[in-house]
Amino acid sequence: MLAFGTLGPAGSNHAWVARRYMTFHDQGHARLELFPDFEQAFDALLAGAIDHVIQVAVHPSVTNTVARLRGRAHLIDTFLSPSQPMAVLTRADVAKPSSLGLQMATRDYVDTSRWPTLIAEPTTIDVADGLLAGKYDSGITLARFATAHPNVLVVDETIGTVVDPWLVFGSQPVVTQDALIWPDSPAARLLKGAKRRNQGRNR
Repeated sequence: MLAFGTLGPAGSNHAWVARRYMTFHDQGHARLELFPDFEQAFDALLAGAIDHVIQVAVHPSVTNTVARLRGRAHLIDTFLSPSQPMAVLTRADVAKPSSLGLQMATRDYVDTSRWPTLIAEPTTIDVADGLLAGKYDSGITLARFATAHPNVLVVDETIGTVVDPWLVFGSQPVVTQDALIWPDSPAARLLKGAKRRNQGRNR
């Protein structure tokens, strides 16, 4: 049985997207291991404890990951996926929020200048936990936590789903010398359509 690894905890956007990718490739029965950080996930890949790691391309650790693993683990696939709906949630008992919890990759989703204090967390799930514990006034997290805790959290600003590029790593390389490009991808169809329109205008 194949084993995939990604960032936890359970319910995180990484876990949600990873499970969708696995299901798409008929690997819904495969094991999904959740790790507290990507360093431990890739250590498990290098040790043979898991077969693949799925990582969002905007995660702050991606640059170090690619450099550290060069020649030992290989990028084998990429894909696009929307996230779970996100929002800025604020504690219902706070009249004027002054602190914001966030996973730093989400910082530019909103204008954070109205919160004097920003507190970084490893995941959006940690942000939700911090909000519920009263660690800060507001947080960028999954919108579903407002529905789950309507007496504690309110939606301050709706972000919605965010489409991100995702990376899949494995132990066997799939790229040799040539670029590996999907010839019939949605982008390829858009480019071919633009070429046909340009040719039509030039006649």
